[in-house]
Amino acid sequence: MKYRLLAGGSVLLMAAVLSACGSSDDSSGKSGDGRTGIDVWLMRDSVSAQFRKEFVKGFEDAHPDIRVRVQIQEWDGIGEKITAALASNDAPDVIESGNTQVAQFAQSGGLVDLSDKVGELNGKDWLPGLAEPGAYEGRQYGIPYYAANRVVVYRTDLFEKAGIDASAIKTRDQWITATGKLNKGRTQGIYLPGQMWYALAGFVWDEGGDLATESGGTWKGALDTPEALRGMEFYEKLQALGKGPKDSDEDDPPQADVMAQGKVAQVVSTPGGANVVIEKNPDLKGKLGFFPIPGKSADTPGAVFTGGSDLVIPTASGKQEAALTFIKELTGDTWQKKLAVAMSYVPNRTTLASAVAGDPGAAAMAAGAANGHATPNTPGWAAVEAENPIKDYMAAVLTGRDPAKEAAKASADITRAMNTDS
Repeated sequence: MKYRLLAGGSVLLMAAVLSACGSSDDSSGKSGDGRTGIDVWLMRDSVSAQFRKEFVKGFEDAHPDIRVRVQIQEWDGIGEKITAALASNDAPDVIESGNTQVAQFAQSGGLVDLSDKVGELNGKDWLPGLAEPGAYEGRQYGIPYYAANRVVVYRTDLFEKAGIDASAIKTRDQWITATGKLNKGRTQGIYLPGQMWYALAGFVWDEGGDLATESGGTWKGALDTPEALRGMEFYEKLQALGKGPKDSDEDDPPQADVMAQGKVAQVVSTPGGANVVIEKNPDLKGKLGFFPIPGKSADTPGAVFTGGSDLVIPTASGKQEAALTFIKELTGDTWQKKLAVAMSYVPNRTTLASAVAGDPGAAAMAAGAANGHATPNTPGWAAVEAENPIKDYMAAVLTGRDPAKEAAKASADITRAMNTDS
């Protein structure tokens, strides 16, 4: 996820958290009407108001002994707020956490170990990009909630004009060939900014490499391995088939704004980016399609970073059984299918991908999510993203510097950041 923990927690913030979590329940956890009341923190815009209302009603009808109070939280500053809540004696009972944040919260001892619940929660079918970062030191703390990942958003009219069938693009070689045909005249074959490091990570994973590896409790940057260097080599080849800046990411300038100008055949984005493009240029409505990022071979889609959320239970919750019941319902078949359709998300399990078959963007995401990955599962990764030597490395290579030397430098920076005591 985009948001990360902020260091420390103030006394004032702690007081605010305690106040926000407080309720009229008695010491047994029962509310005034005799039901067990649970407090749930969900993030802003992770679900619509309509879905939230429908789910809470359905849940309470199915479990009349439990009353749900949902509190919507803002992403800005959420890491510090959750940290404070986990350290308190009055934490909420269920918290939605960004999938890559779980390790940081688990490290503090503030989360319930749910390893023995994996089977009953259909864990064998969880998306790896949600399940893996939801674990810490071999124990499962986060239960996969929903996922989103990048796909290729393309101009159907430009593909048709060039005689290219997007559905036939299954491999990276085919993608390069098609993009080269599109990169003619004033049209960019692809707009790929030089520092889109999540896209690079996918190519590195495709090659069998990683951003960092762990041995004996020590993490080491791995951009200088042969596998990772091959991933960067492919990125450089693809990036050259357009006019994306070499020293900035997808937010500078916003790539949806660039595509809206009408001279870009493809971008790598979440499907929601297509909506932004159309808002900027309504003439492109009906002219945007989606396909999964291609892999090295036709039988496996390209690796992607899986963003999304997990659900966790604080150890400070006095209503852990009711909290688990809530999580079991929200992550179960019925509500996962409804959530995927309502929000165009990828369901938390590979076996539910058909739920979004009618949504082209979500269907492309679901296909890619089967090969989803997460960033290195350690609290130290937050320091890497804060400094982000990966972006500097990418810009250096794309502007002509020696890939091996720059990769070694970036790997050393990653190693230092991940192993610096906070």
